Amino acid sequence: MAFLLLAVLALGLAVWIGMQPSRVEHRRNVARARPFPDAWREILRWRVPYFQRLPADLQLQLKQHIQVFLDEKSFVGCGGVEINDVIRVTIAAQACLLLLNRKTDFYPGLHEVLVYPAAFEVPTRQVDASGLVTEKREGRVGESWARGQVVLSWHDTVEGAAEHEDGHNVVLHEFAHQLDQQSGSANGAPILPSRRRYREWSAVFNAAYAQLQARLGVGEPSVLRPYAATNPGEFFAVATEVFFEQPAALLQEYPALYEQLARYYRVDPLNW
Repeated sequence: MAFLLLAVLALGLAVWIGMQPSRVEHRRNVARARPFPDAWREILRWRVPYFQRLPADLQLQLKQHIQVFLDEKSFVGCGGVEINDVIRVTIAAQACLLLLNRKTDFYPGLHEVLVYPAAFEVPTRQVDASGLVTEKREGRVGESWARGQVVLSWHDTVEGAAEHEDGHNVVLHEFAHQLDQQSGSANGAPILPSRRRYREWSAVFNAAYAQLQARLGVGEPSVLRPYAATNPGEFFAVATEVFFEQPAALLQEYPALYEQLARYYRVDPLNW
C-alpha cells in the first residue's frame, strides 16, 4: 500500500513538473495580450528615446516583452528610492532590448532588480601576492549577481537611456552579464546553439580582446572603452553596449565582432 501511495505521489509530481512550462507560457501569453498602458507609452517616449528608432514590429515585440518582464520580476527601492512605473518601465525596456527576435526565457535566473538613487558603495576584499588582505568600499553604478539580482543606479540608468549614442548604458551592460551568467559564469561566452558557434565565438572574441589590449598598450583610441579590457566578461558587456549604441563605429573597427553580436542578438542596429 505504501509503495502504491509513493508511486501515485511520484506520478503526480512528474505530471506537475511536466505542466510547468505550459503554465509559464500561458501566463506570459496572458501578459502579452493585455493592452499596453498609455502611461507606459508616454514613459517610453520620455525616458527611452531609443524606442522610437526601432521598426514597428520590434516596437510591438519590445512592448510585449516589457509586459512579461514586469509581470515576473520584482523591483526593490534602496537608499530612499520609491519604485514606480517610470522606474520599472525604463529599466524593463532597456533590459528587454537584448531579448528581441529570439526565443527567450526572460532572464530565468533573475528574481529582482535593486535600484539606488545614484552610485552606491559595495565592500571589496583584495589579497596581494604576499597574502595581505585589504578591505575597502568601492563605488558602483551597476552590478549583476549570479544569485538572482541586478543592482542599478537610477541616475545612471536615466543618463544611459537619454544619451543613447554614446556607447554607455548601465542597463544593457548589467543585463548582458545576466545573459553571460546563464552559461555558468560571466566569462564572455553566453549560451550558444552549437559547438561550432562556440568555436567561432571564441576565435572572434579572443582576437578582438587581444586587439583592444594591443591598442590600449600603445595608447591608441578604441570605440571600446578601456574597462572592456578588464576581463572577457566585461569585454562582452561593454561590446554589447557599443553594439546597440554605436553600431557603425563598432562595425568599422571590429567587423568580425559586430557580426558575432548581430548573430547572437539577432538584430542589426545599423538598420534602425
